[in-house]
Amino acid sequence: MKHFQAILAQVQALLSSQTPRQVRALLDSLLEEELLSREYHCALLREPDGDALARKISLTLLEKGDLDSAFLSWVCNGLQAPTAERGTSYRDHQGHSLCATMELGSPEGSYLELLNSDADPLRLYHLYEQTDLAGEEEIELSSEPDMDTINYDQFSKLLQDMEMDEETREAYANIAELDQYVFQDTQLEGLSKDLFIEHIGAEEGVGENTEIPVEAGQKPQKRCFPEEHTVDAKHRKLAPTSRTSLNYLDLPTGHIQIFTTLPQGLWQISGAGTGLPSVLIYHGEIPQVNQVLPSSSPTVPSLPQSPDRPGSTSPFAPSAADLPGMPEPALTAHVNETEDTTSPSPCQEGPEFSIELPKWPESVERFQHSLQDKYKTLPESPSGPLVAVELVRARLERGSNKSQERDLATPDWTERQLAHGGLAEVLQVAGDCRQPRETQVVAVLGKAGQGKSHWARTVSHTWACGQLPQYDFVFYVPCHCLDRPGDTYYLRDLLCPPSLQPLAVDDEVFDYITRQPDRVLLILDAIEELEAQDGFLHGPCGPLSPEPCSLRGLLAAIFQRKLLRGCTLLLTARPRGRLAQSLSKADAIFEVPSFSTKQAQTYMRHYFENSGDQHKALGLLEAQPFLLTHSHSPVLCNAMCQLSKALLEQGTEVPLPRTLTGLYVDLLGPAAQNSPPGALVELAKLAWELGRRHQSTLQETQFPSVEVKTWAVTQGLMQQTLGTTEAQLAFSSFLLQCFLGAVWLAQCNEIKDKELPQYLALTPRKKRPYDNWLEGVPRFLAGLVFQPRAHCLGALVEPAAAAVADRKQKVLTRYLKRLKLGALRAGRLLELLHCAHETQEPGIWEHVAHQLPGHLSFLGTRLTPPDVYVLGRALETAGQDFSLDLRQTGIEPSGLGNLVGLSCVTRFRASLSDTMALWESLQQQGEAQLLQAAEEKFTIEPFKAKSPKDVEDLDSLVQTQRLRNPSEDAAKDLPAIRDLKKLEFALGPVLGPQAFPALARILAAFSSLKHLDLDSLSENKIGDKGVSELSATFPQLKALETLNLSQNSITDVGACKLAEALPALAKSLVRLSSLYNNCICDKGAKSLAQVLPDMVSLRVMDVQFNKFTAAGAQQLASSLQKCPQVETLAMWTPTVPFGIQEHLQQLDARISLR
Repeated sequence: MKHFQAILAQVQALLSSQTPRQVRALLDSLLEEELLSREYHCALLREPDGDALARKISLTLLEKGDLDSAFLSWVCNGLQAPTAERGTSYRDHQGHSLCATMELGSPEGSYLELLNSDADPLRLYHLYEQTDLAGEEEIELSSEPDMDTINYDQFSKLLQDMEMDEETREAYANIAELDQYVFQDTQLEGLSKDLFIEHIGAEEGVGENTEIPVEAGQKPQKRCFPEEHTVDAKHRKLAPTSRTSLNYLDLPTGHIQIFTTLPQGLWQISGAGTGLPSVLIYHGEIPQVNQVLPSSSPTVPSLPQSPDRPGSTSPFAPSAADLPGMPEPALTAHVNETEDTTSPSPCQEGPEFSIELPKWPESVERFQHSLQDKYKTLPESPSGPLVAVELVRARLERGSNKSQERDLATPDWTERQLAHGGLAEVLQVAGDCRQPRETQVVAVLGKAGQGKSHWARTVSHTWACGQLPQYDFVFYVPCHCLDRPGDTYYLRDLLCPPSLQPLAVDDEVFDYITRQPDRVLLILDAIEELEAQDGFLHGPCGPLSPEPCSLRGLLAAIFQRKLLRGCTLLLTARPRGRLAQSLSKADAIFEVPSFSTKQAQTYMRHYFENSGDQHKALGLLEAQPFLLTHSHSPVLCNAMCQLSKALLEQGTEVPLPRTLTGLYVDLLGPAAQNSPPGALVELAKLAWELGRRHQSTLQETQFPSVEVKTWAVTQGLMQQTLGTTEAQLAFSSFLLQCFLGAVWLAQCNEIKDKELPQYLALTPRKKRPYDNWLEGVPRFLAGLVFQPRAHCLGALVEPAAAAVADRKQKVLTRYLKRLKLGALRAGRLLELLHCAHETQEPGIWEHVAHQLPGHLSFLGTRLTPPDVYVLGRALETAGQDFSLDLRQTGIEPSGLGNLVGLSCVTRFRASLSDTMALWESLQQQGEAQLLQAAEEKFTIEPFKAKSPKDVEDLDSLVQTQRLRNPSEDAAKDLPAIRDLKKLEFALGPVLGPQAFPALARILAAFSSLKHLDLDSLSENKIGDKGVSELSATFPQLKALETLNLSQNSITDVGACKLAEALPALAKSLVRLSSLYNNCICDKGAKSLAQVLPDMVSLRVMDVQFNKFTAAGAQQLASSLQKCPQVETLAMWTPTVPFGIQEHLQQLDARISLR
């Protein structure tokens, strides 16, 4: 420390007599000698505080080791080199006046002198910050010193300009030593020490609103320094704090106003470890002192300590990371400043002034306003009137196959978690689990036509209206504007694509965005259109290059959190394909649900609210139950409303069609009649070719002629993409593109007949599989080929083109009749039923229905209302009995009731919670007959509890039975409980001990239980307590034949309890199949050996991998001699010598050592 003081004194003396040019010459020479890094060199050039500059130079020299006088002489020579003098207006390469800042800087001397000076730390900070003002703006001088302005952007800019390097870390380590040296005198007054600690980085101090008692007549002691004043106003006693809304701390420059309760808009930065309770930051106009201050306000974390502030060159500059969301501009309030009797510092001798800093650079503020103006106009929904829907929380789960891919999980209807908080909850859910300064990824998934894009545009509109203050910038980017193979991109091209009415992003704006990515929300809409960029989520990416890169590389850098790290990334996509499998690292996943029946009716009422035909339109729709189930899709609901309106305007009583194919044929029929020759076929070809490339937009130049383009736009088949500057058009809906693609397949000669079945996408192909991106094509293709030509395909294309469909019909008929339905997965089976329904061909429909297997499992496959309709119709046509597994299908209660009510359905399995909700609903509606059928057909055999919710649902089922049958008459028990024969419990070592007591309490209700398996691959560990609870139920489990207690941490205590209770199962228990891998020792083995002769029905017993010794093994072997009914006793264990085990096996061959 003495060595440091010697170096510091010399450097201070040299710097005090040198010009800015000579100081810069010294720093340049230190850089050339590699004593400074380039970043630290730039930071020192901008250092406004002469004392701080001397200290940092001294620390840099000190860390090089013992420096002799020759080296210091070289430093002196470097400073005293003869150079031409510059004027006082000399500015460095950054445009800052070094001379001015040195003159207006802190008082000369070290931190010790700063401690004893009269300088206001906040004023010193502002004097430092003036060197960071953009350009060369003049500093306005003010005669009112009661308000200083702190700009949060300058905090961030300061910390990001100067990254923490080795020199800075070493400097702060030396400062810590200096701190220890200064405060080694324990008599130093607490307030002075605390003020000093706040600025040099000590970790401990006095908390907020702490009173420092000073007894009467006692004079505080402190270390004296040469520069100390006789009367030091800094160390005056504190007045006792009061409970009023304002407290005052007496400092030399006046009273700093300290609020114990804060008004709205006033933010508190609590200074832990300081004598000051807090620093106040206010957004907007500061309130009057005499205002009544409310008691609640947001609190910003405390000002950071110096060693924790990377790259900070000012001891008063807080870290940007420690001030999240700090209001801008921020004002620090000083009130009632008075002059002190002590001699003023050099800074106080000059005129009073106030520095007014702008909130942002002017160009950044202009850009934000332009962006808000762009998003303030909310475009109308292309699907008609808007009906609000609540997003549903979603998650990914591992698929049933052996691959590592994850698919979107299908929750049961009652398990859905709705985002009732709307957009705020969507963003908050992911923010809660985000690490600081990490990119937040939120995915919103939904089928085509569900309204994802409109929801995404609503987000940007909400921000433009000022309802998302946590973001400074929101960028909405439709991905169809980016999918241009061969193009290269900069980041600014992604934020503001040239085809989207781009705003000018100059260097200053772009620099601000990249420096504060946590204030940026980037929305990538319809990202499945970029799916052709295969692997961009996992593609290689390196550091950001100034050169343009491919879209894949740019997106990979953002998704992998290497670019714009800390931003919020909001994606919308369809829940299928490679994208959904790549969202395992997303912070939150939501799904856009379909319309409920009530929402569909609301949609139609809004659509016909001005025409008065609401009831007639609903009547037309209710007459076609299949189309009614499709009203849950917004885009199809809009199509049905359009056709209903056209039929009502004609005044005819023509009903709506019975299929989706008929719906779109009737919609496009009038447009096709008024089209230029071949226009619809040309448009259909474009739709098919775009779909093969995973695209739905095209340029005007891609149309075969201007007439075709004009006709398509006029008829509403194509529409201008929102917000684009280029001549870009998109299909009015995704299903329309699918229908037009099917029209092309049905009438073209370019596709061979033998290749046509692959486009139904029912049987997967190992070689060149068909990418079913246009997922609606199979159903439309079946309908166009099989339905009567005059009313279907013939109404859209020329007769010669329609005749081609006859040949295609024979090919598809032969293919459908050769299909083996038993080999199809549940999803493909449902697709086949839809295709058969669209054909309206009785022969094909009956053939498919009669091929259905007796047991249909849809476990994990989502069942939508249209799926439920075609499935129910097929079951009725089949004329045989069926059992259905409807677990994890998300089936609605009404659909579940419709399937359960079918006479051909004799058994069904569904979620316990969904089933009990159905029972309750039927009971409230008075559907006694259907309720009885739902109870009798429901089964849970076999039941496997894999989560605490499964145990809770099973308990609820038992409680429901007890409420309905208080007399415990077995004849009135629910069949699901009465007939349960196998129960598995597999919750693992953490949840198992917690959930087993609840299961043990209801086990007695399952009187027919034959197999109780408490084993789990990950161990349940129910322990001795669990065995004790289980043993108490044995008298009621009179049918139990198999009991598995493997891997449950059972000791001798549990084994003894088990042995005491086993005689209750003597006549039923056939297999005590496993006490494998427990902790049973000799005492437990002896108890089991004693009860073994009483188990007259026991055939198999397994006690392998326990802790008993040869004595326990011999007791079991001796007991086995008395049990002729036992066939196998498996008891190999490593604690018994193998020779003894072999000897026991030789005595009785029933002993197994495998």
